[in-house]
Amino acid sequence: MTQQEYFNRQIQLWGEATQKGLQSKKIAIIGSGGLGSTLAMALGTSGIGEIHMVDFDTVSSHNIHRQIAFTLQDEGKNKAKTIAELIETKNPFVKARAFDMDFDAFKALGNRYDLILDATDNLPVRGAIDTHAKETDTPWIYASVEEFNGQVCFFDKANFQVFNISDHKPGGITAPIVMHIGSLQANLALRYLAGLSVTKDKLYYLYFNDEGELITQKFGMPKV
Repeated sequence: MTQQEYFNRQIQLWGEATQKGLQSKKIAIIGSGGLGSTLAMALGTSGIGEIHMVDFDTVSSHNIHRQIAFTLQDEGKNKAKTIAELIETKNPFVKARAFDMDFDAFKALGNRYDLILDATDNLPVRGAIDTHAKETDTPWIYASVEEFNGQVCFFDKANFQVFNISDHKPGGITAPIVMHIGSLQANLALRYLAGLSVTKDKLYYLYFNDEGELITQKFGMPKV
């Protein structure tokens, strides 16, 4: 199979030159749980040349319902390693690397990326990602989910410190909202890496109201 055959529908969308350009891109996905699984599935077969998965945690049965990259047979395995193997199984044209460590250890490696994607589940680590991204002049995309709600923001010049940096644990999460928010995050990432226009420093907040209608609100983020 050739890359032209594998990525045929995307080549129809934006041409061979853009598709070929994705091969030179390298991204890091910080966290390999619910959002990380969705991002890996959405971007792992997109044509991005190198994807680094970061997570020190292992697969747990009570999380698999929303972590679509795993099966019950993966319980106890490192999440990042399991997803990296799956990505390369699905796409022969990508290099996927796993980093079994926390973000502090990962950033100390000094690797450089075209884009960093947040798939963590706590604000302090996101604050550390933002600080690192600003120091290395690397754009990053934030996302979070809780219950039936979620939010996404492509951070460039905005100040992440507007968030309350606390270790908030959600009461529960539905699987579809994780995939919905992860897909929005992945679409922003792919458009940016493909050289298409992307609105930066604007927070998208999505939620279902009492009537079950999906509402999307947009908020401009304060600059640093």
